[in-house]
Amino acid sequence: MWLTDAQKIGVALTTFGVGFMLLGVMLFFDGALLALGNLLFLSGLTLIIGPHKTFYFFARKQKIRGTVCFFGGILLVFLKWPFVGMIVEVFGFLNLFGDFFPVILTFLRQLPFIGNVLNMPYIRDVADRIVGSRTSVV
Repeated sequence: MWLTDAQKIGVALTTFGVGFMLLGVMLFFDGALLALGNLLFLSGLTLIIGPHKTFYFFARKQKIRGTVCFFGGILLVFLKWPFVGMIVEVFGFLNLFGDFFPVILTFLRQLPFIGNVLNMPYIRDVADRIVGSRTSVV
């Protein structure tokens, strides 16, 4: 799969956004880093899938609770309530992107070292329960 130049920039912006958010959480919920991470994450997501698809992703009727919580959390971070904002934002993020977690887990299980760890007996059961993936009977 080839990416356009805009999509490559979007991947970089999204990566930096997640990095800034993690750094902001590690530095005791630094509001400036969290706000910068949120802006970079949203702009990167928009460049990856396009503005039209981004709007319709967040405007879906079945995901409205996640959208409101996600953007409400971002607003709380901008209004200098970083701890509460991140809690609300994580709740919205899980509601919005929770459908992708089984796909991510399947991909991680195919990686060399991480896959071996995730396929260990007890870790496999816990990861399946957390992600909510269903195991096949066959």
